[in-house]
Amino acid sequence: MNFVLDCSIAMAWCFEDEATDFTDSLLESLAQVNAKVPSIWFLEVANVLAISERRGRTNQAKITQFLRLLGSLPIVVDAKTEEKAFTDVLTLARTHKLTSYDAAYLELALREGLPLATLDEGLKRAALNIGVKIIRN
Repeated sequence: MNFVLDCSIAMAWCFEDEATDFTDSLLESLAQVNAKVPSIWFLEVANVLAISERRGRTNQAKITQFLRLLGSLPIVVDAKTEEKAFTDVLTLARTHKLTSYDAAYLELALREGLPLATLDEGLKRAALNIGVKIIRN
């Protein structure tokens, strides 16, 4: 089954110390299914990579390799994130005390009826509160 991919899962594919059997199994599942992401996903991934490089956690060569991996995966970008930002996303952020970024993942999962793959505990709680299925390890 397709799923909504949160940035936290993708970062576990980048950094070995964050990888788990669960995150590895999600990566492997992309051989059969698609991951859907809100358009802000790319900015979140780029931000984590930039900060990690600045702090010496990674380097340009490793980032290039990771970006090649991401480019090879069936990651589908949602075209409606922007039009939902000031309505549904903002409402979910307010109601569940989330960042607008996290609320964008939640809104997408809710609208598409897809399970959510995240390592973020606050996002998991909000999803469960509104009946969005969480992919569990």
